[in-house]
Amino acid sequence: MSQTRSSQNDAYSLILEAIDSGIFKPGDRLVESDLAERFGVSRTPIREALQRLETQSLLERDGRSLIIASLDHNQMAELYVVRRELEGLAAGLAAQHATEEEIRVLQEMVRSDDELVDAPSELARANRRFHEQIHLASHNRYLVQQLDLVHRTMALMATTSLAAEGRGKIAQSEHKGIVDAISRRDADAASKALKDHISVAFMTRLKQDAGARSKS
Repeated sequence: MSQTRSSQNDAYSLILEAIDSGIFKPGDRLVESDLAERFGVSRTPIREALQRLETQSLLERDGRSLIIASLDHNQMAELYVVRRELEGLAAGLAAQHATEEEIRVLQEMVRSDDELVDAPSELARANRRFHEQIHLASHNRYLVQQLDLVHRTMALMATTSLAAEGRGKIAQSEHKGIVDAISRRDADAASKALKDHISVAFMTRLKQDAGARSKS
């Protein structure tokens, strides 16, 4: 039983990682036999992993097939509303509960990520690690679980807002402000700084989408 559960979790993690890294993109069709061969896993845990991902709305039905879900405008707006509130809560809790070591890690992340402002893909991965560190520093396991699902769903967006011209430097400046508030143990300021950060990211993405539509 435990071995079956382990295989299912492995299959789930492998597919999820492929979505997160952009190997599988919105609209891509996932076929059990192809995934089993790709990952060296039997079809049963693959099938169970696909069912789990469909339940989480990361996959959707296209006839009898499963494809990587995509987000329409309303879904994206709804996701950012939830993300803004949950991330703000995480930052406020981190200001109250983060250890000194966790704060130093956040400060080091900001310094090292400054070198990636002209590399959007790398900065996007670093950005996710930075936010995950804040989630962990909140020391609230239920909040971490919810934010993990939110960030998985963010992977369904084909592009990163950090690819917008100048956004990398601005985002890094916002990260510094968030960490500064956390280090001062100012929960209200930390929460506001992170909420504002998410709002700017959302506005940037809206502008990106508007630009893409004007070119099509």
